[in-house]
Formats: sequence, C-alpha cells, structure tokens
Amino acid sequence: MDKIVQLDSPDRYCELYGLTSYNPLVCVVELDQATNAVDDVTNFGFYAMFLKYARCGEMQYGMTTYDYNEGTIVSIGPGQVVRCQAPAGVRPRCTALLFDKKLVAGTALGRKMSRYSFFAYSSNEALHMSDQERATIVDCMEKIRVESEQTTDHHTRDIIVMNIELLLEYCMRFYDRQFTTRTTTNQGILERFELLLNEYMQSDQVHTAGLPTVKYFADKICLSPNYFGDLIKKLTGNSPQDIILNRIVDLGKEMLLGTDKSVAEVAYSLGFQYAQHFSRFFKKRTGCTPMEYRSSAQSTTA
Repeated sequence: MDKIVQLDSPDRYCELYGLTSYNPLVCVVELDQATNAVDDVTNFGFYAMFLKYARCGEMQYGMTTYDYNEGTIVSIGPGQVVRCQAPAGVRPRCTALLFDKKLVAGTALGRKMSRYSFFAYSSNEALHMSDQERATIVDCMEKIRVESEQTTDHHTRDIIVMNIELLLEYCMRFYDRQFTTRTTTNQGILERFELLLNEYMQSDQVHTAGLPTVKYFADKICLSPNYFGDLIKKLTGNSPQDIILNRIVDLGKEMLLGTDKSVAEVAYSLGFQYAQHFSRFFKKRTGCTPMEYRSSAQSTTA
C-alpha cells in the first residue's frame, strides 16, 4: 500500500520539497527550484493551485492519471489525496500558489470559498487557458508572491487575501468560458446524462438503489460531481439535482394521469419507499398533492 504523506500547511509542503517559504500561511513557489523529489501519495490540508507552463509530469487522483499540458491550472482543496510524478530527469516548469485555510478564515473570502467548486474538480478537469488568460493568472500570482515575501505589517493579510480572491474570480470566469467553448464535448455529456437518467428511471435500480444521485451520474460519465454539476448548470440553467427531480415529477404526473395506479404504487414505481414521502415531495415541487393533481386534471377533461 502506498505511503500517504500528510501535508498540513504550505510551510510543510515547502519543507518536504526543499523550497523556500517566507510566510507560513501562503507562498508562491517555482517547482523547478525544488531540491527534493517526492513520489509519495500526499493528502493536502490546504488550498493549492498549480499553473503548468509545459508538459512535465503526471498527477493521479484514484485511478485517473492526467498528463499536464502547457497553459493549464489544476486546483486542489483541503482533503484531496493526490500523487505527483515527474519523469526522470525532468524539472517541472510550474508555479504553485499554496495558501492555508487559516489565512482566509474569518474573511469575506473565507465565507464564500465553497463558491469556488473547482477546488473539488478532478485533475483531468483542469482549466485550459489562452495566453492572455494565463498572463492574467501569472500577474495575480506575482502580486501574491511579492506581498508574501515582504516584511509583514497590518496590511499584508488583507492585500494577499484580496489578490487571492481576484485570482479565484478570474478562474471562475475562465471556467465559464471553457464550459461554453467546448460545445461539442459538453453537449455529448448532457445527452449522456439525459440518456442515463431515462435508463435509470426505467430500470429496477429505482427499487434496489432508490432515487438517483448526482454522484451516480457523474461517476458514470467519469467526472467529479462538482465539475459535472457546474457544467450541466452552465449548459441548461438548472443543476443536475433539479433535472433529476423534475424528471421524477414529470414521470409521476404521467402515471397519475395515464394509469389507474394508486399513489402508493406510483411512489414505489419512482423509487420512494413510502407514499407519504412521495406526496410531500410532489406537493413541494408542484404546489398540490398527487391526489389533488389527479382530481384537478380529471375535472378539467370531464
């Protein structure tokens, strides 16, 4: 079994790789200056963003290996377990921004870190940037580098945090662009999701496994739940969860109007264990109970 190295802070990362850090909570480092090579699986306890300038190694999440290409950025959040490997004799051309959770704790940025869902993306969902976009990211990182390596005063933290937030907002913009410009691939993902959803609802899985989850479909399409969710939301305006729930409501309506099944039978057909759970769900989504919906439709057509 692979040894797992716990990296609790940017300082510990720099110590392990033989890099110099000036601030225990944040640093911007060049990985080609590392004096130590590490081939262990690492568990990150902080935020990390790796900007690659050329193909120079691999990063592995679970069973997925990603070959770095020029102009990509990979983001890793606390709790991510990864393995980084570089071919023998290759010094990685990569700039890394590392910052501790403590740095942003209690700040406006800290309260909205969950907004930056790309920290939970898989490595094969890296951000691919144009030259101009990469220059913008480099500029942000350089400002953070300069500030983190200066003598600390009462402005230091605020300036660093503001520049990190600016960088993250640019990444959000560039990911939105990536979702939009990769139209053919993304449409294929949407179509695959819709097909898998239909197959699931028509199979025995609704009885054996219950209602489908976003993670189930993300795993089937080989994407992380966060990337999958953000992509579907960008393409359709709805989250995958809303699409799943809307599909269940539509199927429920079809059965209530097109069959003589009882509400309990409809509920079971859709994967609900109890009729009352289905009734509450249906009313929350439609504003009326299943029986009220059936009665209203029947009176309209009478």
